[in-house]
This record gives sequence, C-alpha cells and structure tokens, in this order.
Amino acid sequence: MPEGRERLDTPGIYADLQRGLLTGAFAPGAKLRPTELHKVYGVSANTVRDVLLRLSQLGLVEFEIQRGFRAPAVSPARRAQIAAFRVVLEQEGAVRSMRRGGLPWETRLTAAHHALLHIERQIARRPDNTMPFVGIWSDAELAFHRTLISECALPPLIDTFERIYMQFRQQMVGLEAHCVPSYFERIVAEHQAVVDAAIAGDEAALRAAIQAHQDRHLNA
Repeated sequence: MPEGRERLDTPGIYADLQRGLLTGAFAPGAKLRPTELHKVYGVSANTVRDVLLRLSQLGLVEFEIQRGFRAPAVSPARRAQIAAFRVVLEQEGAVRSMRRGGLPWETRLTAAHHALLHIERQIARRPDNTMPFVGIWSDAELAFHRTLISECALPPLIDTFERIYMQFRQQMVGLEAHCVPSYFERIVAEHQAVVDAAIAGDEAALRAAIQAHQDRHLNA
C-alpha cells in the first residue's frame, strides 16, 4: 500500500482496504498487520484492526486468534465452489427481478450494461497488461450484477450475493496472472446474452446465460 496518503476516516479506510483486497493489492495469504497499516492511514492500530474484523465478516480477510489477519488463499477448487453458489443466487435473483421489475428495472439494467460494455470494449482493445484497469471494471461489473437482482424483493439474497460476489472477485483476481484482452472479449458476449434474455423476458434463457457466464470457473 502506498505511503504518505492523506488521513482517511474509518469508512474511507474500509473502502480502501476492500478495494485493495478485490484488485490484487495484497498477495493471497499475505499477512495484514494493523501495526503496519495504521501508519499508512494515520490512525490507531485498533482502528485498522476493527476494519479488518469487519472485512473478515465478508470473507475478504481471514482471522485467527494468535495468528492475526491474512488475505485469503486462492485455489481453483475454492473459486469453483463460490462460482457455483453465485450461479444459484444470481439465477433466482435475476428471474424474480425480471418478473417484478418492469420497464424501470429494464431501463436501469440497460444503463448499467452500457457503462460496463464501454469499459470492457476499451480494455479488450489494449494489447498489454490490463490489470491496472481491474478496479474500474470490477466496480462497473458489480453495479451491473447488483442491478440484475435488485428487484427480487429478497434482501437476504441480495446481501448474500454481495458477499459471494466479492469473494469470487478476490479468488478470480488472485488466480489470474493477467486479465488479458481475450478475457474481456469473451465476457462482453456473456453479459450481452444476460441482458438480451432479461429484456426478452425469457426465464430459461436468462438462467442459461447466467450459468454460461460462470461455466469456465466451475471446474477446479
């Protein structure tokens, strides 16, 4: 983490650490020491500890008494488990939202997809390493998937999906040495298939498109 940044409040530290954990700023298994991180943020070590404990509730940090905090280890097997659960949650949330959301939901979904598509197309055109752009893309993709399930009227499903999505993103970034342009070329088509099925009101096609979006992650 960079030194010399301006002092952040607790929500700012939480957001900064969460973003770092989701975009590869911490290596898988790396120790997260409050006694070091507090110097970065200009707050007490106890404040950083409290933030790390909150992030552990999302599954983005591992905590053991006497051993402290670590960024979670990553593995294809763990990613496959998380991806499978994500499919179940997202299929149910998306289908329920499609049934209930109507034109306002379709409009918001289309707008979120448009923003995501612009970013993905720009990244896909880059010939070099795209990892520096993972943060802005991850934000846009999360916004899209949040919108997709936003009208399901099941707050526990939405809360659970949020945690699972973040754990999946952490696993994916930790396992991908480089998010090469061809990766983004593929998911452009996958996201388009999800939107097309949702707007068409085709429940079977929507479930299939969500499944296809995760298929490559489901085999450890």
